Amino acid sequence: MILVRDHIAQLIAEAIHTAQKKGELPSFDLPEVPVTRARDETFGDYASPICMTLARVAGMAPLAIAQRVVAHLPAAPFIGKVEAAHPGFINLTLASRWLSQQVEVILAEGENFGQIDLGKGRSVQVEYISANPTGPLTVGSGRNGVLGDALANVLAAAGWRVQREYYINDMGTQVELFAASLYARYAQALGRDEPLPEGGYPGSYLVEMGRQLAQEFGDRFLTMERSQAIAALREEGLKRMLASIQADAAALGIRFDHWKSERSLYEDGTYSLVFDRLQAGGWLVYRDGAIWFTETPHQASGEAPSATEAQAAQITAKDGQDKDNVVVRSDGRPTYFASDIAYVWDKLVKRGFDRAIYVWGADHQGHVPRMKAVTRALGLDPDRITIILYQLVTLKRGGELVRMGKRTGEIITLREVIEEIGADATRFMLLTRAADSQMELDLTLAVQQSSENPVYYVQYGHARIASIFRYAQERGFSPEGGDVSLLTHPAELALIRQMVRLPETVALCAETLSPHHLTHYAQELATAFHAFYKDCRVVSEDARHAEIGRARMKLVQAAKIVLANTLRLIGVSAPESM
Repeated sequence: MILVRDHIAQLIAEAIHTAQKKGELPSFDLPEVPVTRARDETFGDYASPICMTLARVAGMAPLAIAQRVVAHLPAAPFIGKVEAAHPGFINLTLASRWLSQQVEVILAEGENFGQIDLGKGRSVQVEYISANPTGPLTVGSGRNGVLGDALANVLAAAGWRVQREYYINDMGTQVELFAASLYARYAQALGRDEPLPEGGYPGSYLVEMGRQLAQEFGDRFLTMERSQAIAALREEGLKRMLASIQADAAALGIRFDHWKSERSLYEDGTYSLVFDRLQAGGWLVYRDGAIWFTETPHQASGEAPSATEAQAAQITAKDGQDKDNVVVRSDGRPTYFASDIAYVWDKLVKRGFDRAIYVWGADHQGHVPRMKAVTRALGLDPDRITIILYQLVTLKRGGELVRMGKRTGEIITLREVIEEIGADATRFMLLTRAADSQMELDLTLAVQQSSENPVYYVQYGHARIASIFRYAQERGFSPEGGDVSLLTHPAELALIRQMVRLPETVALCAETLSPHHLTHYAQELATAFHAFYKDCRVVSEDARHAEIGRARMKLVQAAKIVLANTLRLIGVSAPESM
């Protein structure tokens, strides 16, 4: 389906070309015609500022251009009124008759309403959460997961073939510290005086895991050589932490199509391949015993050359802290950056995704340009990767800052938040702000049954519609035979105006990779429905109102479909009663 905004853009372009052919506008190359929702409903439904853009090349006042364009705008069934407005806008209002007919369109499309084909079947991988499997998920990881999962929903609705992935950091310093910490807790559970390693994990969750391992395996790991025991406990601990992470994600309605091991990138030769490719291209240099990535390639010589003073300065100047460009440490261990290099090759080449989207915390901002640079160095288009950065979450309860979890007196886990306010409220609330905006989650507000609580307000709209159908069914009232052309009341048309916005909202979210627009749209749709419910009686015992009642039943049925489809994209349930 072609979006209304895109159809309007095409019509405006046609009108400009017609005016040029008639000599009313001079010849010039026409740029892309922008069309947006009107900011003020008194100006109509859509507006285009294209004439202000054309003023310089046309040598005319924007308003004069707009008047000529409006005069030649082709007719279309969805356009009711068109006007040129100061200082040069073209404002368009949707036709009331066309709006009422969209009720039948929505009813015919059902669960498919809102789906579009921006992706054209291209493949995209969305990788999200990917928290180190060394502890329980936090509410910050929850925001990561909600952003990634809702974005995956949106991209699928927009015609992309989507894979959802969790990247498992199952090697490196943090994993080794986790394994050593678990060994200490396991030994302590068996009565041995074993201190935590320096920089280890002190959380109570490892105390509990150590106790469980002691119960299940007895002193089996204490009879092993220490390094061997730590290695065995690392695998056992990672398995249990991943099961916990999987359960927490599932509790939030988040699923993954694939779990990708960092270690596998080394085991299957991907890391060796990309290392050799970068070295052959002259992208690696030796300095201070380590191997570094540099954005200035050197003549390949079969081995990584040493960095000259100028090259070393270039690394520092272009990329900030040059420690972040280390690929292999001086002790021979590859860095996280080395794994990320192999991982982007795995995504774009080995598995062949057309696009790869990462959802990362804002503290990784400095890593973004390095990822773009190394993707280019590998001979790939850096625009094929997109990294979404999100701000962390501040929790409040009744206006008071919440710092510690109730259960452990430590960091607040995602599971604790879900148990307190529910998965629906958690998902919706964490999606109400743009990823790069600071996020405050008020746990008290999230459970209030009032219009102040956005998720309650939206879900109540769906439940209210369901109650209308139950009431109608009890009285033998049905939408059968309803004539939607009778839907002319301002509240009816206002509701339909919001309903037909869903495809464009999906497009907006997919184009900008910003799924938070869905929660705002859901609230605006619910507001329009509640206003309609207040002004327009649907089921009436008065026979004189039966005909309009059947038409309104169709409208309500369509509104239920659109609201449910929106909630499904957000990942929130659409309750039949509340």
